[in-house]
Parts: sequence; structure tokens; C-alpha cells
Amino acid sequence: MSDETPTPEDETVDAPPRRRTILLVTVVVAVIVAGFVGVLATRAPSTDKSATSALIGKTAPQVAGKTLDGGTFNADHQLGRWVVVNFFATWCRPCVVEHPQLDAFQKEHAAAGDAVLVSVLYDDDPDSAKQFFEDHGGDWPVVMDDGSIATEYGVTGVPETYLVAPGGRVLKRLTGGVTKEGLENLMAQYEEAVGG
Repeated sequence: MSDETPTPEDETVDAPPRRRTILLVTVVVAVIVAGFVGVLATRAPSTDKSATSALIGKTAPQVAGKTLDGGTFNADHQLGRWVVVNFFATWCRPCVVEHPQLDAFQKEHAAAGDAVLVSVLYDDDPDSAKQFFEDHGGDWPVVMDDGSIATEYGVTGVPETYLVAPGGRVLKRLTGGVTKEGLENLMAQYEEAVGG
């Protein structure tokens, strides 16, 4: 029999099973979270997403008032044409992303005379909006709202866009940004459905 007692270097101690399980679960959760964050960071923004609204099928609430350029706008004067009512703010990232799409839509349809785009400034400073349009382009009316237009439309956040048919009824409510193609597809579907 040896009188030598084992030293710590002679012994290997395994981690308790509970610690290994916790470590394994932590690593798996970290990998899943990292993957989820990666997907969210790289996916395209959600656009042209239809949302419910009590206004669909009803006469559109009035959009009228002073515009950023010092003029006035009244959607009631647009009967017979499509009206795209876009609620936006300069601090809204999806609003910035959709802006070139709205610009392209407005340019094409202003030339054709079949549709008009109007933006409604939502909880934002008019000077910031003027600077935004100077920096990003765009030549359509921007109505300054004291909150009453947004309330009438039931706006819960921006961007929100309402597609109003030539007869003055709300056809769609779109949230999360729009595209030129998405708006035109909705217009074409409606025109096909009503036979014109």
C-alpha cells in the first residue's frame, strides 16, 4: 500500500451534469437568437401589407388643408381619379424607404392624369418635412395635419396608406410601406373587377 495521497493534478474532475446541460442550452439559445437577428436584419421590409379598416368600402374622410408649399389641397376635387393618401413622418424609417416608390408612382400617374398622391404629415415638424422633400425629391401635395385627418382615418402609426377608388370610396389600407407596383396592381385588380 502506498502512503502517497493523490494530488489535484492526478485527478480529473468532470463538470457536474447540470452545469453541462445549462451550458449546452445557453449555447443553443445564443445560436438561435443570433440566427433570428440575422434574418430580421437582412430581410426586405414588409411592404404593400393590407390591413383591416372600418373605412374600407366607405366614402373616404376628407383630406383637405394647407400644404407644405403654402398652397392648399382638397381630395374632394379629385373625384374621378385614384387618390393615394399617405400618412408619413420624416423620423419614420419605413417612410424614408418607401419614398422613392411614391415618387415613381406620382411621376407616372401625374403624367397620365389618372391618379393623385397626397401625403399627410403625421406628428412631425413642417420644417423637417420641407427639408426632407428638398433632400429626397418628390413633387406632390403634403397636407399639414393637426391630428384630425389621422383621427378620421384611424391611423395608428406610420407609414399608412389608403387607396381611394375614383368614386371616392376607400379600397385598401396598407401598412409598413408601399411600392409603385403594389399600388398599381391593386388599381388594376379593382378596374378588372368593376369591368373598366
